[in-house]
Amino acid sequence: MTLDSARASAHVTSPEGAVTPIPAGTQLVFGRGPDADLVIPAGPGLSRRAGVISAVADGAWVANISHTHALYAEGDGYRIRLPRLDEASEPSKGWFLRTGTALVGSRSMLDEGKPLRLVVVCVRPVRGVPRPPGRLDGDPTLLPFYLDPNTKLFLVALLWCRPWLVDPDRASPLPRTPEIARAALQVTEAHHELASFDTDQAFRDRLSARVGEHLKVLRRKLLERGMVRPGVRLSDEVAVGALIDGGIVTEADLDRIGDPAWCSRQEDLWWS
Repeated sequence: MTLDSARASAHVTSPEGAVTPIPAGTQLVFGRGPDADLVIPAGPGLSRRAGVISAVADGAWVANISHTHALYAEGDGYRIRLPRLDEASEPSKGWFLRTGTALVGSRSMLDEGKPLRLVVVCVRPVRGVPRPPGRLDGDPTLLPFYLDPNTKLFLVALLWCRPWLVDPDRASPLPRTPEIARAALQVTEAHHELASFDTDQAFRDRLSARVGEHLKVLRRKLLERGMVRPGVRLSDEVAVGALIDGGIVTEADLDRIGDPAWCSRQEDLWWS
């Protein structure tokens, strides 16, 4: 579908090595079905119409248009879950790559080394024609920040977001700082510390203060990355919504809480 008239700025390479240019102002739908613009011979983990890449004058938007399967974008030090859109939605509701390279595909495509390779080139502007303004000055992508799962900060973020990851309607109340602190004790099976938390006010205050510092870091990262509109109060609900919508923590991350090895690493981080 043509959006407007402009020069090519992006191309995508299929897992088989075929290169498809995406002129600025056009969209490319990819998936495993024959009605996709770019057909990917992948398994049932990829939808028939899986995702859309929309090239614009200053980059490319990428989004998931499947109602059943997740899509991801991966680069140097990050893997994010792409936002899911209806095909009629504006392309600017997706994830934006201004310049550089990103790998795109289902989880199995990425894990098996068979992703799409999206490349956005920087086109030298024509004299007298201003370059369209970017979304983040000096930043090549609109990239939500990456959280290493093997950090205390990740556990705090996951526990903060957990009620809305479990409840997609986002009607469940979010935990406050002491509740997150107590949940961290439960996840790491810190039984002695849990008993102290319930009986020792000073210990409870100290641990809650540590968690509060992590929450401050998360809020600061959201602001620094421009993931919250200017002027919007960064309430718990706004912050958690941004963390989930940006793919920083996902529903799949809830499985970590049942992973003994991951919980053991977290225990070492918190209590060693």
